Amino acid sequence: MSGRRLMIALLAFVAVFAAALVWFQFFAYYSRHRGDADLAVGAATIRLRDLDQIDATSSPLKLRACFVADAGAFDDLPAAADPTPLVAPPWFGCFDAGQITADLAAGRATAHLAAGDNPSGFDLIVATYPDGRGFMWRQLNDRFAE
Repeated sequence: MSGRRLMIALLAFVAVFAAALVWFQFFAYYSRHRGDADLAVGAATIRLRDLDQIDATSSPLKLRACFVADAGAFDDLPAAADPTPLVAPPWFGCFDAGQITADLAAGRATAHLAAGDNPSGFDLIVATYPDGRGFMWRQLNDRFAE
C-alpha cells in the first residue's frame, strides 16, 4: 500500500514539474506587442505595420517579430552575414523559422543587419520579402562565437 502511494506521489510531482517546465520555457516572461510601431535603424526610422512582436527581459534572444513595411524600406541596410532565425514558441504562429531559413537560402527573402552589437554581443536581424512582409529576431554575433 505504501509503495502505491509513493508512486502516485512521485508521478504527481513529475506531472507538476513538467507542467511548470513547459510554462517557463514557452509562456513565462514573454510580453507581446501588436499594432504599428517605428523601428529606429541608424539615422532612419522605418514604420512597421501589423506588427506582432514577442520579447522578454530575461534574454535578448527571445525577440521575434512579424510585420509589414514598405517594400525596399530596408534596402539601404547592410546584408546580414549569417542570418539564422531562431525557433519561436509554438503559440507564436506568424514566425516560422524553418520557412524563413529556406526562403533566405533560396533567395526569396533578404536578410539585413538592422543593428549590430545591440545589446552587446547580439545583432538585430530583419528578413524582408519583396511584397513587404518582414520578420525580425536577435542572434548571437561573432563576440560569442563558439
